[in-house]
Amino acid sequence: MSYLDELNDAQREPVLHKDGALMVIAGAGSGKTRVLTYRIAHLMGQGVDSFNILALTFTNKAAREMKKRIATIVGDSEAKNLWMGTFHSIFARLLRYDGDKLGFPSNFTIYDTQDSQRLINSIIKEMGLDKDIYKYKQIQNRISSYKNSLITVKAYFQNPELQESDAMAKRPRMGEIYENYVDRCFKAGAMDFDDLLLRTNELLNRFPDVLMKYQERFKYILVDEYQDTNHSQYLIVRALADRYQNICVVGDDAQSIYSFRGANISNILNFQRDYEDVAVYRLEQNYRSTKNIVQAANSVIAKNRDQLEKVVWTANDAGNKIKVHRSITDAEEGRYVASSIFETKMQEQLQNGEFAVLYRTNSQSRAIEDALRKKDIPYRIYGGLSFYQRKEIKDVLAYLRLIVNPKDEEALKRVINFPARGIGNTTIDKLTVAANHYQRSIFEVMENLDKIDLKINAGTKNKLTDFVNMIKSFQIMNEGSDAFTLAEHVSKKTGLLLEFKKDGTPEGIARMENIEELLNGVKDFVEGQKELADATGSLTEFLEDVALATDMDKDVGDDDRVALMTIHLAKGLEFPYVYIVGMEEDLFPSAMSMNTRSELEEERRLFYVALTRAEKQAYLTYTQNRYRWGKLIDAEPSRFLEEIDEQYLENLTPVNDGYRYKSMISDDIWGDVDKSKLRQVKPKNGTPPRTHKPNENQLRKLRKIKPNLGEPSKNTAVIDPNLAEGVKVNHTRFGKGKVLKIEGVGNDKKAEIQFDSGDVKKLLLRFAKLEILG
Repeated sequence: MSYLDELNDAQREPVLHKDGALMVIAGAGSGKTRVLTYRIAHLMGQGVDSFNILALTFTNKAAREMKKRIATIVGDSEAKNLWMGTFHSIFARLLRYDGDKLGFPSNFTIYDTQDSQRLINSIIKEMGLDKDIYKYKQIQNRISSYKNSLITVKAYFQNPELQESDAMAKRPRMGEIYENYVDRCFKAGAMDFDDLLLRTNELLNRFPDVLMKYQERFKYILVDEYQDTNHSQYLIVRALADRYQNICVVGDDAQSIYSFRGANISNILNFQRDYEDVAVYRLEQNYRSTKNIVQAANSVIAKNRDQLEKVVWTANDAGNKIKVHRSITDAEEGRYVASSIFETKMQEQLQNGEFAVLYRTNSQSRAIEDALRKKDIPYRIYGGLSFYQRKEIKDVLAYLRLIVNPKDEEALKRVINFPARGIGNTTIDKLTVAANHYQRSIFEVMENLDKIDLKINAGTKNKLTDFVNMIKSFQIMNEGSDAFTLAEHVSKKTGLLLEFKKDGTPEGIARMENIEELLNGVKDFVEGQKELADATGSLTEFLEDVALATDMDKDVGDDDRVALMTIHLAKGLEFPYVYIVGMEEDLFPSAMSMNTRSELEEERRLFYVALTRAEKQAYLTYTQNRYRWGKLIDAEPSRFLEEIDEQYLENLTPVNDGYRYKSMISDDIWGDVDKSKLRQVKPKNGTPPRTHKPNENQLRKLRKIKPNLGEPSKNTAVIDPNLAEGVKVNHTRFGKGKVLKIEGVGNDKKAEIQFDSGDVKKLLLRFAKLEILG
């Protein structure tokens, strides 16, 4: 059977379209990856050289899966020739070839976020600036936004508005920090993630011959998740596609949720203006979710004003309605989610990995985690501390980076005295000053200590020389060894393994095990590289692979765990059962994202993404109260709950006829007023009559009368008279149990209860929410 037979009519059309610009608007779960993959395979089948195809994705995982599928159709050999990968990995590869025109070595280091922040922190310190005003994380974010908006140092100093904005923020020296940061990166032969885009733009704009070379190379360009591209990525793609205009973009404007990273939804909304005779194809059949989920999501996203026209539908079963649950507090919300997962898992004989809990902010995970732990339900948090961000791993990687690029100052500073070898901060400061003075790297200064008067004693000079010789010995070994052999040697020779082994604490042992796991990963990488025609398994290749890795690119493995993650991280994933928690105003939609229509519409798209992750069943939960900064505050149900057509919802905890606030005061206490019995006051000077106002004595009496609110007074303990020793009860938090003893009187009355979990608790009955079972 031909691969084309696996496509429906809507999918087949863009696959068969060969030349010209085309846009594929792909609804959630509509098979866009299959279309992109088969289009590439079909182009190759129609005689397009695989070397002339460029495919850009947003995750390494997506690129690997696509290349694997293509290989099954056209063969491994041809699939390996494709330029396919993330924007950053492809442009890093391009800069390895031609970055020398910009003054960078081919083995330049790629700084991750922590490396960038550490360098900025050093610059702030060296400039003598107030670290409470010039916060390095904020500075790093600002520099990142500059670069993604193509605001170079030169452009910054030509823009009075930017300088004024920074001055208003009490950071008048922001431009100097930016300039120093760019200079230091250049001197260290390093680029950060944003540079991979900025420098590619610079290369293609400043060197027309280079642009022409790559335009001729990439005659067919395909871009996945086009709605997530930022301005810098957009310009690179426009430049590369300008010659032949054989560009295919695939995306869904309804899933554009990354504006905080610089993603510009107008890139996909305005695609038809950028190219002539654009062919537009729509993938509207959802293969993932039930009818109820698809139609509920449609009813919400329809409220957005700015969107491309499409109607997502599915031939799947109607399925269950979306379940909506209200809890009193976030802790109760967590217990509901954990209990629901446990019960569903037992009734349906499911795996933990079939469930996901999605939330708007990371802080919401605490209550969910507590509840899952108490139910002994294993879970995994996505987006937590990445393996490669752990200190001991960063230490090993810093040594490896220094071998490849000895100019890498951040790597050098990290390991020059770890494990401790008697080289203190004073010595490092002197080396830094000398390096700046001579316009050389710190490592080059250390190589020439005899030629420079640094006023360092002989003992320290010997230690510095020993360090230089050790790194040089690693460099010699690197010339004939693969990444694993070298990494294993470095871990032992530097004393890192011994350092953590000497520690003896559980933390030290764990760190040693982490280094061991890193070496396993290097070994696995080297073995994997053997299958690639143009790979060598070298240290440079491994470091680039690590630098470009993301948390969600890593496979979950065989562990059967419930997935916990923010909605942003869930994009592109799917689970049979999905819980979306915290459906409250100011939380989702976020209070920080309701200042403009565009912000609110992005929040609505975020909810659309969350809901369409579910295959079989979706749960929406919200609370009446939630802790914020240690205080319990009232919470209001999210507007998104109201925007879903009611026919797709099942309210597990109904509140009369809607979600909004309902008065707790009974209607019965008011009654109708008989106006004929009101005593009329004779009008004066033609003023209209008015009802009699009670005098002060009457008001005092009225104030003493309290309406019946249907709730007992907080000062009175109302205890079920059937509650007695031996009675079985259920508690919302602790579960089922048996009353062992009741003691005390009035408001101090307590019950000692043996719960089925084995715990014995003493509960103050005026607060305990106990349900008598018998």
